[in-house]
Amino acid sequence: MSETLGAFVERALAASIVPAVAALARQLGAEANARSVLFYGSNLRSGALEGVLDFYVLTPGPVERGMWPTVSYREVEIDGVTLRAKIATMRLATFAQAAAAQTLDTTIWARFAQPAALAWTADAAAARHTRDAVAAAAISAARFAAALGPDDGAAVDYWRALFRATYAAELRVERSGREEQFIARDHDHYVALLPLAWAAGEVSFTEDNGRYRPQLAHDTRTRLRRQWRRRRAMGKPINIARLIRAAFTFDGAARYGAWKIERHTGVAVRLTPWRERHPVLAAPGVFFSVWRARRG
Repeated sequence: MSETLGAFVERALAASIVPAVAALARQLGAEANARSVLFYGSNLRSGALEGVLDFYVLTPGPVERGMWPTVSYREVEIDGVTLRAKIATMRLATFAQAAAAQTLDTTIWARFAQPAALAWTADAAAARHTRDAVAAAAISAARFAAALGPDDGAAVDYWRALFRATYAAELRVERSGREEQFIARDHDHYVALLPLAWAAGEVSFTEDNGRYRPQLAHDTRTRLRRQWRRRRAMGKPINIARLIRAAFTFDGAARYGAWKIERHTGVAVRLTPWRERHPVLAAPGVFFSVWRARRG
């Protein structure tokens, strides 16, 4: 890993977070006997506590087999404030493998080329391993951006091409153009990151007045595009499989769904013990009751 990229990633992961978020990350890490906890998403940028806070909890152990991560939803009161958190849990070894694009998954390296904070870590070794994985995610994303982006362009043109491609490959609910919003919010992050990640990933390039031209050999570009086609073909099937798995294993799914429904419709959903145990079977009745309340 390039020391220059390493320094950038270390500074980025040291982004300040509000004390309540830090306290929740510490609690999540301790409960899971984790190696580290990453905090990301719109609440990192805004510092707000409203909405759902997004965490990745990275645990010890060898690379996992099968589907990952495990997703859960928690509501925790800290300093008199109820924090709502969506928590993805996976092993740090699996996270590092996915970040290095050694799997067909696109979500880890695409997500963690975006800003994140190292909200909690067990020790210095865990912090170092997590930083190395996030740097690998930036390298993976930047390599694909070089292959999928323009022959010549500003740094954000390559990120725009990359995120449009990954959004199209994944099962996303966001409208087209969503990438423009978060690129604009963190413009300086992406401008600084691209040349550092290219240099660390041994992608030669020229730069002239803020415009970049990656120097990919023909066989390298062909190989990267072939690798991308495989990931694009598998993106939606992988996402669908994860959704089906989450529907039956998502800890706190009923509470999360009830909160989302009330937030978006204004209709409070009564959670019964049966609905909590069987969120998938309960869904049709919940939707009907919301529909009836909205009509009334």
